[in-house]
Amino acid sequence: MENSNADALSASQEDYLEAIFHIVRENQVARVRDISKRLNVKSSSVTGALQSLSERDLINYAPYDLITMKPKGLSLAKNIVRRHNALRDFFIKVLMVTEQDAEEGACKMEHVVSREILDQLIRFIDFMQNASNGSTRWSDAFRRYCDQERGS
Repeated sequence: MENSNADALSASQEDYLEAIFHIVRENQVARVRDISKRLNVKSSSVTGALQSLSERDLINYAPYDLITMKPKGLSLAKNIVRRHNALRDFFIKVLMVTEQDAEEGACKMEHVVSREILDQLIRFIDFMQNASNGSTRWSDAFRRYCDQERGS
């Protein structure tokens, strides 16, 4: 189910929600300094984003308090993480780019790829893994082809 335009989050808000999700998963709660460090932004930027996410009923936030996720925020964050991971995995497993390039590309693309395209990417990856019955012949052949193109 897609968000309506009124409910849609900006790319920046999605990044904050994703960061909060990961921090809360690791530490049970998040703090402004944790988010600031993870996203490499100033605390004042974090505070504004947290207020916005709190107003949308996605997180529990009060100044100088611990930050936790509300059910709606958790659901959205899981979807953002799912998109990110699917793109990163596609770039690594299918396109065979480096993990760093895959991570950077996923961060940029996760905000703009439609659910339909992403779902097809996931189906494609599943199909390729299941159709090959564990064989990596197609991926080995593609890797050799890429290496030839790069002059390796």
